[in-house]
Amino acid sequence: MMTCDLSRLTLMQMRELIDAGEVSREELVRAALSAVAEGDEVLGAFLEVDEEGALAAARAADNTGGQTGGVLDGIPYAAKANICSRRMTTNCASYMLADYRSPFDAKVVASTGSAGGILLGKTNMDEFAMGSSTENSAFHKTRNPWDLDRVPGGSSGGSAAAVAANYVPAALGSDTGGSIRQPASFCGVVGMKPTYGSVSRYGLIAFASSLDQIGPVTRTVHDCAAVLDALVMRDKRDSTSTSHPDSGRFSESVAASGEDLQGWRIGLPREYLGDGIDPRIREVVRGAADGFTGLGAEVRECSLPHTDYALPAYYIIASAEASSNLARFDGVRYGMRTEGESVLDLYLNSRGEGFGPEVKRRVMLGTFALSAGYYDAYYLKAARTRGMIVRELEQAFSDFDLLLTPTTPMPAFGIGERVEDPLAMYMADICTIPANMAGIPAISIPGGRVDGLPVGIQLMAPRFADERLLRAAAVYERVTGDRGANPSCPGDVPTEGVCDR
Repeated sequence: MMTCDLSRLTLMQMRELIDAGEVSREELVRAALSAVAEGDEVLGAFLEVDEEGALAAARAADNTGGQTGGVLDGIPYAAKANICSRRMTTNCASYMLADYRSPFDAKVVASTGSAGGILLGKTNMDEFAMGSSTENSAFHKTRNPWDLDRVPGGSSGGSAAAVAANYVPAALGSDTGGSIRQPASFCGVVGMKPTYGSVSRYGLIAFASSLDQIGPVTRTVHDCAAVLDALVMRDKRDSTSTSHPDSGRFSESVAASGEDLQGWRIGLPREYLGDGIDPRIREVVRGAADGFTGLGAEVRECSLPHTDYALPAYYIIASAEASSNLARFDGVRYGMRTEGESVLDLYLNSRGEGFGPEVKRRVMLGTFALSAGYYDAYYLKAARTRGMIVRELEQAFSDFDLLLTPTTPMPAFGIGERVEDPLAMYMADICTIPANMAGIPAISIPGGRVDGLPVGIQLMAPRFADERLLRAAAVYERVTGDRGANPSCPGDVPTEGVCDR
């Protein structure tokens, strides 16, 4: 099999070839490295690639025949640059941490390593995960493999682009308000935010601690389930970590799922199909609803009236938590240090030069919301609104097994199109934020095309119903056959290596 063909395989296809002895782990890693070398100078999905370490790990596994017994044994994958790893920098796409090398691996890196996964490199992101387009990276922009003039989404845009461009079959991202699902939608791949607390955040550099969750980006739902099997477990080093009733059984459950959803009840919240949603996106979602009906599910409209308040409440809560979490980067304890004539100057200079505009905007917003005289008016009110959203979703799940919505209100927008309009940028996450506010699992799977660009549909489930979510998504994917087909070359842009491998 040619190297270019190897890089296009799904994770489970790679697993079958390794098990059959038809391909070595080193061959798969070399194929991934070759794909990145050929195309990523244009695409910009990676910030760093560990060629030496990845090849060494692959050779060692080949020499021992693989000792993990895990589905990920020998599979190359990538991790977002806010997930700590000893062999590479963990810079959060920020000058503040430009040269930071963690002395330990994040729990998810250690877990995937124990399952045999081979970490190829660290992917680009919006600085400190604050953004929806991966244009806020301090180092370079990432482009969408479907159209290099468009964004891949954010903040896990590098991870989604790397999977969509066939560099790796899987990547890890973090999702605070949609940062896995939104870029998965824009790039035509699968992205999942698991139940909050089911995947350890130990070694994830925090943005908003009550919202952040690590999850997978893959090409298929089965691949997503296989990665989750390595990630979902309780970790005593994360105080929010919890045991999951289906831990280790996701891939098996997806493999055993049938081809219909008889008896399932799926809600279609009308607030997710109203003003602000591109009419073409609404058409895709209604088409998906018809698809689920054809699979035997009962699909009915429902109402989540507090949905409109999720976006403003989120940006107050997330910014407040960011203000607290990023206070440690002061030029003394952590991060870059720029000297001044006084300690205050040191703080101001270090943070002024180390943080980009979007991070500064959110830190100032959060500090204001927490300040004396404004706490009750802003933060406390946002926290109460969050409680109402949680209760509203819980009530909805007493009537429905799943909720079906758009993942994003529009297809991928142009690079630079929304940089000067923060509110328009924030609106890209309007459909994904409620799942983070409630801590429930949600997945984006390819749903169709708008003007040739992929768009995703989102499924949400109650807390700890991740397995239910994956089964429904797998059945839909299997029957519709839409796996977010590989992007074609976008016009006259010099894209050798991005699409034509």
